[in-house]
Amino acid sequence: MSLSDKIMTDMKTAMKNHDKTTLNTVRMIKSALMNEKIKLGHDLTPDEELTVLNREKKQREESIEEFTKAKRTELVEETKKELAVVEKYMPKQMRKEELESAVKETIDEVGAKGKSDFGKVMKALMPKIKGRADGKAASQTVRDQLN
Repeated sequence: MSLSDKIMTDMKTAMKNHDKTTLNTVRMIKSALMNEKIKLGHDLTPDEELTVLNREKKQREESIEEFTKAKRTELVEETKKELAVVEKYMPKQMRKEELESAVKETIDEVGAKGKSDFGKVMKALMPKIKGRADGKAASQTVRDQLN
């Protein structure tokens, strides 16, 4: 089942269940995917869909951070629910051990020797872990292993 089909099915289910949070979030995702499709001028590839989902996820994570700073607990809770809906469409996230293994493998591939090779390692690593691991966690793991 394609992402578009899954979103439509989930949207119908949310309507039937009167689940406003899920319905609104799914509609936002559908809208973001449609906007990206129009912007690019062709049907989205799974990679491009993943990029849009990552953007939506990151947006909600940043919102949670800002709402927490502003002590807006009701908005934090609502945004966490939205984040859970977005994450439902994301691929399974890598465990820490898997990420460390991927970083070590990439360091060996590019022949990185020290901190100065950080950019090379990240450039080679990110396509491998796209959507399956957080960029911040990946960069921290690369830093740790290059030291």
